[in-house]
Amino acid sequence: MHDVTSPSGKPGPDALPAAWEHFAHAADIGVRGIGRTKAEAFEQAALALTAVTTRPELVRPATPVAIACDAPSDEVLLVDWLNELVFEAATRRWVFGAFEVDLDGPRLRARAFGEPLDVARHEPAVEVKGATFTDVRVDRLPDGRWVAQCIVDV
Repeated sequence: MHDVTSPSGKPGPDALPAAWEHFAHAADIGVRGIGRTKAEAFEQAALALTAVTTRPELVRPATPVAIACDAPSDEVLLVDWLNELVFEAATRRWVFGAFEVDLDGPRLRARAFGEPLDVARHEPAVEVKGATFTDVRVDRLPDGRWVAQCIVDV
């Protein structure tokens, strides 16, 4: 791996790791994905969503599930994407641990990889009811990476 720097000499977005995290919110839970690309930020936001329920590393990403969304803005697309994951997890009684997202303008095409929920192994903490538009953000950070975040209702 090589260090990618910008004209200013600072590390560029390709030199920085992708990440997910939770952030404080008064009533529910904030999920945030950070990536070198917008698609990678959406993937990391999905991992943060999984981490609300269980530790992502406990999930065996054995079986892919195709997901598609179309939306008029990146923010609506993020909320729709996360709500599709909530729907698939709830109706299948599954957990997802890996994601591949392809973004083409207003279209998202993705595969979520997961397995049936095993309460003993996955030890689910809470059930996510849905993603909301509260604190929704899809934007470039000053370091060149992308952030995708919103609040999820638990």
